[in-house]
Amino acid sequence: MKKAEQQELFKQIMGNYPTGVTIVTTTGEDGKPVGLTVNSFASVSLDPLMLLWSIDHRVSSLKEFTEGGKFAVHVLHGEQQELCKTFASKVEDRFSSCNWSFSENDLPIIKGAFGVFECKTFKAIEAGDHTVLIGEVIDLQIDPSNDPMLYHRRVFGPIPEEFYTQKQPVS
Repeated sequence: MKKAEQQELFKQIMGNYPTGVTIVTTTGEDGKPVGLTVNSFASVSLDPLMLLWSIDHRVSSLKEFTEGGKFAVHVLHGEQQELCKTFASKVEDRFSSCNWSFSENDLPIIKGAFGVFECKTFKAIEAGDHTVLIGEVIDLQIDPSNDPMLYHRRVFGPIPEEFYTQKQPVS
């Protein structure tokens, strides 16, 4: 199988793997907030609390994230589709479309997310055309009145209500 075919199949498989959706934020050297939509997010460790996400080397804010020393991961709630689109777009001032403020850790925090992890960078690992950023959680918050967003087959939105009403097999 040719490389291009493998890459297409890889994207098909990954696009069919349901994930949550996050926006990751930090600040630039000028103190201005930067952020982008990310679905490559996973837990790493409970002791200490750690998580990871990856950033494409072509992203204009690569340096801010890989050299900034800290970042915040916002697990979006199901009704934040427009925010998800904005932070995935080429719009320069993405923060003008949302309510946000700086945290005590000087990280831009977007209001209304399901959950937020504030992290200091533990390690950055180059892997292919991305860098994997591992963060140690220094603060976190949750809004349990919201449900997180789901991403599946290039569509994102709230978790369907019927998902919770299906009978689950008992083990």
